[in-house]
Amino acid sequence: MCRWRHVNNIYLRCGHVEELIRCESTHCKFSSNHPRSCVPPYCSRTCNQYHLFPERYVPEINGFCSACTSAMSSRSRR
Repeated sequence: MCRWRHVNNIYLRCGHVEELIRCESTHCKFSSNHPRSCVPPYCSRTCNQYHLFPERYVPEINGFCSACTSAMSSRSRR
């Protein structure tokens, strides 16, 4: 997933939100490689999101998040 798409999955059964941002660019404020020292006003001149609008996608999933699913399956094994 690239800096142009920011996804938040909302799981309706447990209420958890998982944020999916996979970007390696240092010029993407959503990237884990974006330097913490890159702050406005410098960041607003150099980073992509201040010049282009990333797509925000927020699907509502009628299910449990991966952490809750794992926890339920480990409980059922006991």
